[in-house]
Amino acid sequence: MRGAYLLLITAALLGFLIAPVGAATILTISASPQQAHIGDVITINGTVSGIATIAVYLFVTGPDLDTRGVTLDNLNIPAGRGLFTTAPVRLSDGSWTYTWDTSVILGTMTPGKYTIYVVSSPVDRLRNVREDMATVDVEFLAPDKPVTEAPLEPAVPIIALIIGGVLGLCASRLPEKRN
Repeated sequence: MRGAYLLLITAALLGFLIAPVGAATILTISASPQQAHIGDVITINGTVSGIATIAVYLFVTGPDLDTRGVTLDNLNIPAGRGLFTTAPVRLSDGSWTYTWDTSVILGTMTPGKYTIYVVSSPVDRLRNVREDMATVDVEFLAPDKPVTEAPLEPAVPIIALIIGGVLGLCASRLPEKRN
């Protein structure tokens, strides 16, 4: 009986010692360009090895953003709990690419240094293990082109509501059509 317990304990210890070496996940990330204007397109790419996965998870931290990280598409959504930007991984070589068009994101970017994270499992920056992530910094400068204002005058939506109300009132006074 003692021999069986000793054998189980030895097997468990060997599992702890051997498993991390064979199961090490290695992630890489790069961004081009690493200095850009807000509104530019950034190409983010890298590799993942040590695991077979169909996607990697991306998030970003930076000025005035949630410290846990936020999605790349919507800077108002904290990363985590299933909310991430994902990039598909080529199973043949473990490479992945994501094109980040900063002109069509939701939220406000301000000039400064942003850190883009890639992780192999969907957990935010504060819950992740350092070995299971990679980062790259991108410096964003003020927009190259002036931000365009809404083309409508403030009174236009009010006038549209009034016209819609008048049309609705007129339609309600039309005689009903009977078949």
